[in-house]
Amino acid sequence: MLRGKTIVIGITGGIAAYKSAELVSALRKKGAEIICIMTAAACEFITPLTLSTLSGNPVYKEMFAERAVPEVEHIALADRAELFIIAPATANIIGKIASGIADDLLTASVMATTAPVLIAPAMNVHMYKNPTVQDNIRRMQANGYCIVEPEEGFLACGYEGKGRLAGIDKIIDQAEILLNKEKPLKGKKVLVTAGPTCEPIDPVRYITNHSSGKMGYALAKWAFLLGAETTLISGPTSERILDGIELIKINTALEMKDNVFKYFEQSDIIIKAAAVADYRPKHVQGDKIKKKPGDLLLELERNPDILAELGKVKGRRVLVGFAAETRDVLPNAQEKIIKKNLDFIVANDLTVPGAGFGTDTNIVTLLFADGKIKDFPLLSKEQAAKEILLEALAIYTNRK
Repeated sequence: MLRGKTIVIGITGGIAAYKSAELVSALRKKGAEIICIMTAAACEFITPLTLSTLSGNPVYKEMFAERAVPEVEHIALADRAELFIIAPATANIIGKIASGIADDLLTASVMATTAPVLIAPAMNVHMYKNPTVQDNIRRMQANGYCIVEPEEGFLACGYEGKGRLAGIDKIIDQAEILLNKEKPLKGKKVLVTAGPTCEPIDPVRYITNHSSGKMGYALAKWAFLLGAETTLISGPTSERILDGIELIKINTALEMKDNVFKYFEQSDIIIKAAAVADYRPKHVQGDKIKKKPGDLLLELERNPDILAELGKVKGRRVLVGFAAETRDVLPNAQEKIIKKNLDFIVANDLTVPGAGFGTDTNIVTLLFADGKIKDFPLLSKEQAAKEILLEALAIYTNRK
């Protein structure tokens, strides 16, 4: 999403300025072109050379600096920007922008841009809570600026509280939201399941699988970015979620089933990407099973087939399943489409490098109920997620 986008980052004079180096580096790794503007105070905390090296571009500091190519610099920077980010944003810069003051290169560029502007405040907790600062933030929000709220924690000044710069990942999440203007799923409700389930054996052991949840979380992210009201039902995973997505955490297959049917009725598109355990222990022990001589026999019983049950009652909804296989991938996937009444299924071969659990990439084949097959090369899971959602939308639109 960020590849090829021009992002102007404004750095102001707070101790959190050192984190701007990490932000610049992370955005550039995602393929964005980064241009930095520093205030005079910011240069006291981090050197322009650092940001120039990380961004691969000159750093701009002065309103009237001489340039080899004559141009009105703040206008040129404002026009080039597809997104402005100010991180960290001090109380001073927030007050200036809220009041329409443009007395340096950064504030003048912000005033001149038509690009979205993302503000990430960072300051002492008492400064942040100051009524004037809060009033300025509200004025900025009313004027269309996006604010990424600071986090709570230990601050460099020795205080503890709200004022620490938001996490780099969170700032990038908001950048992606602002840069994604396509909203073909606006007005639709999308339900996604993700991750593994954990079926308890006793208080310390359980049965699970290798699913990381990456594919399901990518689907939920893109459903939200494309405008859908998105609900994600997830088993245990360390994956992050965008603010704005409703997250329901579960552990077992039975909990997954209860929550899926709770949200199923109000959904337009349902994508079952979770790796739900087929079996669970028939008897869960109340105490830890102690090691004894000989083998331990564990009796298992079938879990409900949630996808098949959804297929019986799906109506006009679009229902998408996943088939992660190690052999006979396409025949197994085609059988599931028929048995579970799916609109299409996403098949992948777990034995192929780059297409298994825990990776950031996937190689998928979409098999449709009408017999059509669509192959994709190696993609990031986010790219694959977008393709899957657009196919689901096409079916939903034609059905309506």
